[in-house]
Amino acid sequence: MAYPIHRYRAFADLTPQEEAHLAALGDPEVFRPKGETFQMEGDPLHGFYLHTHGWIASSITLPSGKRLIQKLHLPGDMLATPSMALTAAADTLTAVTDAATAFVPYERFGQLFTSAPRLAALFTIAVQMERLSLMDALAVQGTASAREQLARLFLDLHARLCPLGLVDDDGFDLPLTQETLGDLLGMTNVHVNRTLRALEDAGMIARRGRRLALLDMAALRRLSPLPPRRPQFQPSWLPPVGQPIPNG
Repeated sequence: MAYPIHRYRAFADLTPQEEAHLAALGDPEVFRPKGETFQMEGDPLHGFYLHTHGWIASSITLPSGKRLIQKLHLPGDMLATPSMALTAAADTLTAVTDAATAFVPYERFGQLFTSAPRLAALFTIAVQMERLSLMDALAVQGTASAREQLARLFLDLHARLCPLGLVDDDGFDLPLTQETLGDLLGMTNVHVNRTLRALEDAGMIARRGRRLALLDMAALRRLSPLPPRRPQFQPSWLPPVGQPIPNG
């Protein structure tokens, strides 16, 4: 399966050469069965991962031993990029569903800055969008109600799953237990269950097995404490296609 590149197309029009660079960036895919932890905090690292299939959770372990899920990753994401600044892995990566990744050695990635500088700039924008996502999650976790946090999460997942063709009539598979939702949002299982029922009773969502339907998008958007982030398309500072690398 090829690495989904929809997120880069949201930042700029890609040339065939840039798409070829992306296709060749990662090693062959590695299958990750559901529940597999394939990176632990503190592991030595020599690269990062392109996420090609399934759902993957990034988490850290607090001194109390409690797990804190920082991000739910979907195909098209890059995994372990924060660890580029460190000598060891900053987070733990676990497959929430059957998943797949493609490893990118740092040396190969570094070559983009000379061979394809415009594409390297798009990677920089993608990493900044990840930072914005974490900033928003941190902002709402400390100030928003449980209903507001779940509304924002469901809208975010809807927006990220749409380009992958995984949303049908505003519904999608949500392969997350209430425990996982609690670890992500900082809630107890009981609180998560109570809040999901409240959203159902209000007619905003419906659940059937692992299928989640967003019945009232407008109401969920009004409830969400933050508006969605919309990336700037082809910012003025982006290197133009085929720009030569200046000397010195």
